[in-house]
Amino acid sequence: MLSNRLDKISFWSFFAVVVLLPIFLLPFSKIPAETSKGLLLVVGLASSVIFWTAARFSDGKIVLPKSGLIVAGFGVVLAFLVSAIFSPALKTSLFGVMLDFGTFYFILAAFLLMFMSSIFLRDSKNAQIVFWGSMISFLAVFLFQAFRLFFPETLSLGVLLSGKTDNLIGSWNAFGVFAGFSAIVSLFFLEFFSTSRLAKWLLGALVALSVLFVILVNFPMVWGILGIFSLLIFVYKVSFSSVRSRDGAEAAHSEKKNFPAVSFTIVMISLLFFVAGQFLGGFLPNRLGISSIEIRPSFGVTASIAGHTLAKSPIFGSGPNRFSNAWSSYKPDAINNTQFWDASFDQGSGVLPTFAVTTGILGILTWLIFLFLFVWTGVKSLFLAGKDNAPNIETIMFFVMSLYLFIASFFYFTGTVMFLLAFAFLGAFIGLSAVGRGNREITFSFLNDPRKSFFSILFLIFIMLISASAGFKYLERFISVPYFQKTLSASTIESAQTNIGNAIALHANDLYWRAYSQVYLVKLNTLVSKGSALSETEKSELQGDLDLAIGGAAQAVAFDKTNYLNQRMLGLVYESAGGMGVTGALDKSLDAYKKASELNPKNPGLKLDLARISFSAKETKNAIDYANQALTMKPDYVDALITLSQLYKSQGDNTKALSYANKALEIVPADKSLTQYVNSLSSASTPVVLPDTTTPKTKK
Repeated sequence: MLSNRLDKISFWSFFAVVVLLPIFLLPFSKIPAETSKGLLLVVGLASSVIFWTAARFSDGKIVLPKSGLIVAGFGVVLAFLVSAIFSPALKTSLFGVMLDFGTFYFILAAFLLMFMSSIFLRDSKNAQIVFWGSMISFLAVFLFQAFRLFFPETLSLGVLLSGKTDNLIGSWNAFGVFAGFSAIVSLFFLEFFSTSRLAKWLLGALVALSVLFVILVNFPMVWGILGIFSLLIFVYKVSFSSVRSRDGAEAAHSEKKNFPAVSFTIVMISLLFFVAGQFLGGFLPNRLGISSIEIRPSFGVTASIAGHTLAKSPIFGSGPNRFSNAWSSYKPDAINNTQFWDASFDQGSGVLPTFAVTTGILGILTWLIFLFLFVWTGVKSLFLAGKDNAPNIETIMFFVMSLYLFIASFFYFTGTVMFLLAFAFLGAFIGLSAVGRGNREITFSFLNDPRKSFFSILFLIFIMLISASAGFKYLERFISVPYFQKTLSASTIESAQTNIGNAIALHANDLYWRAYSQVYLVKLNTLVSKGSALSETEKSELQGDLDLAIGGAAQAVAFDKTNYLNQRMLGLVYESAGGMGVTGALDKSLDAYKKASELNPKNPGLKLDLARISFSAKETKNAIDYANQALTMKPDYVDALITLSQLYKSQGDNTKALSYANKALEIVPADKSLTQYVNSLSSASTPVVLPDTTTPKTKK
């Protein structure tokens, strides 16, 4: 039957997304692994939806699980859409640069993955296929990472960094969360399912590798969650075994046979490392030369930023994919006293706390409803199963899998892979919960009624067209990534110009436009540096290159005027134009830098930019004020101290100039250029002008 064949194609497309997600990347393409996974998600999911829809044309029937979780999930997606519409940067909130985590389209893809999972995995056979495929995928991830510990450069595949901790999942701590998840899933199956000897060996090896990598990562949060879930599995196993026993002799036999020794062992290991992790946790990583430091906002800092954001935009938050904007506006003052004073964070302490910032009260309420229904449905399944003395262990297993991932997502930013897997396995839980219960499924037949048939087919065609269009549009944007990567690694300006032009033609966004502006700014400065040696052709190119550099920065601002990096890039271009003597350029540069500083008011580097431009515009008093503001924000800011020294020197105040220079030298006593500068002031000679090092970053 045609519908069966189409359904099979649709299922295997879905299978490819879920199973290959942890291991998928494009070797030697220089495309980041997370971007490659986005390609797998969009193409696989679009194919699955298209073929599933085509199958419905053939059989004229739609069968869906009846679940409040699906409705609640749709509510979450709707909250992201409304929040994106009211976002100050619509394009950033809808899609971002490349289906960024937390954008509306990313959440929509996650919900569709859950929806398709609830349809396909209602069939227990399909659920088992996906489960075993995932287990093999997890094993492949751990084996690959095990080899990378010893051959990191050889197995970088032209995509991963050469460090031992770079992996297919995300950060090193995220890999630890993934390892804990793998251990729990394998442990649950070993404790509750009867399977072949080969399968037991496979799962046993997976448990061993998972626990080994949890030890290597030694993330306290993972030990805590792993220990709690192992304890729950242990207790549930013992309770389940005792319920099935009928008399004392059988109970004794059952206790001996079914005592969950593996889960009990993992509970003890987790407790040991959670309590004494500082003492024991460093042994293996030190022996293998593994070191990883991850800087991220704490839960308290994230909550503080959420409070400030909700006070300003209570209903819709800062807008999806705009946590970095909230961070720039409300980051703690103490951050400026660290080496990460100029760092920008795209996420908070965890996935769900980040969404509280970006989607406001609307998003918080929809997530609370969704998660409450999820936990309530799962807990009911646990207790109802025990009461009936016939627990549906397969359903409970998928509940445990998704529960682990959602809990981890609250406490940590788990990344793309685990967030999507949480929705995929939740869909399996929804689908299996509806099996065999007539009131838990919705069946809609439309071929027997012309009116139903017309509108149903029209709706299905609409879904197919939307899915195909989304897939093709994403492919077009994805093709821009290699061109952008080539721009960053280009050996000549001409090559960079060509590649960034191709990238923008395929997908114009502020990151690309900033790079475009920077390419032409580099070319412009290269031409200017030649001075009188310029040819007539090069002289004629100067004005054109300047216009292109300004135009690129202006386009970046037009794409997202709330991103301070775009305003800063525009200020830098006009600053260069001012240095070339372009009338009014310094005023425009000052205006752009002011806007950047308003968007990131606690960044001392932007105040120093304003000081530099003010001095170039011969506004020395304003320059001193801006430099002092930078120093107030960051008292150990060497560049601000040197700038103040040079400003006072320009006014003839050698005493203050020397005072600030000495303060800078106390902070960096080994700096030879600074020592020479201080000596020049002490001898009242001409000061050495230190090169400026504060330039805008091109990262998102």
